[in-house]
Amino acid sequence: MHPFTFSGLPTRVIFGSGTIEAIGSEVERLDKKRAFIVCSEPQKREGERLGQLLGNACVDVYSGAVLHTPVRVTKDAIRATTGAASDCVVSIGGGSAIGLGKAIALRLGIPQICVPTTYAGSEMTPILGQMEDGEKKTLTDPTILPKTVIYDIELTKSLPARLSAASGLNAIAHAAEALYAQNCNPIVSMLAQEGIAALVRSLPRIMADLKDDLGRSDALYGAWLCGVCLGSVGMALHHKLCHVVGGSFDLPHAETHAILLPHALAYNLEAAPAALEALRVATGANDPTKRIYDLSRSFGLPASLSEIGFGEENIERAATLALKNSYWNPRRFDESSIRDILRAACDGRAPNAFHGADCRL
Repeated sequence: MHPFTFSGLPTRVIFGSGTIEAIGSEVERLDKKRAFIVCSEPQKREGERLGQLLGNACVDVYSGAVLHTPVRVTKDAIRATTGAASDCVVSIGGGSAIGLGKAIALRLGIPQICVPTTYAGSEMTPILGQMEDGEKKTLTDPTILPKTVIYDIELTKSLPARLSAASGLNAIAHAAEALYAQNCNPIVSMLAQEGIAALVRSLPRIMADLKDDLGRSDALYGAWLCGVCLGSVGMALHHKLCHVVGGSFDLPHAETHAILLPHALAYNLEAAPAALEALRVATGANDPTKRIYDLSRSFGLPASLSEIGFGEENIERAATLALKNSYWNPRRFDESSIRDILRAACDGRAPNAFHGADCRL
């Protein structure tokens, strides 16, 4: 076995059904008394319920969280947070709410508790993605990592079918890229393979029955593991393209990941044989890129970037933006290869049949 370095994430995790009831004791455990709740407008009811559970410890419910965490929204939320003299932030929802909570926690130096209701995985990472000056920029800092994450299976049962599927594929993307990250290690690879397998088996169950207990539990478990992977090792071409395309062109985050993932994997797995083998085991398919593409199609998700607002006329600008900053990837790429990936994703066609059994680095 090759030498490696592994640093475990110090987030406290509470997992189960009805675990939202622990929110009050978790705030107390952090020795805090004035919790500021953030959520998106569609989940204001969940935010208010959380406030009721906290009672006098809740100082306000802010429902202005939006996609890609624009800095202007963060500034508005910080004014509300400081005005309420808050000493901690509690986010409930998906990546938008958790991202805003992270931004507040980072800027004010207060702890965050997360209550995820999707499979986004952001709650397990020290990473903040935010929109600034028309571009999505990423910050990584240990202080961004939430102190506690409360996973409540019951909260995911109201997640609509399309969002469940897209969010689940988004989580798979986190773990898939972890398998060939520059600083990958056998511990994270084990978590990645298990997380992907859990989602591949659970998402079809959920799509058949949105309230399936076993499916929801398995999916949330898988999303947790995939989020740990994203928070533990680096990212590569897929995540860079999703940040550029999703952020700069204001596309839905989870759907962008779901559409781009099979194309990015088809490109990268030629240079990552160990990752290919792990994905074959996790997906139960010799061609995991095709398996992931077929899953997305069976769930009724958009097949192409064009369907969610990114046309071929945007490819040149996106390719230029993707090359603006250097970043590691297992296979070399240039502007031409990025254009090819984006063009295939715009067309919505299945990735080319992958026969990489004998590929070598």
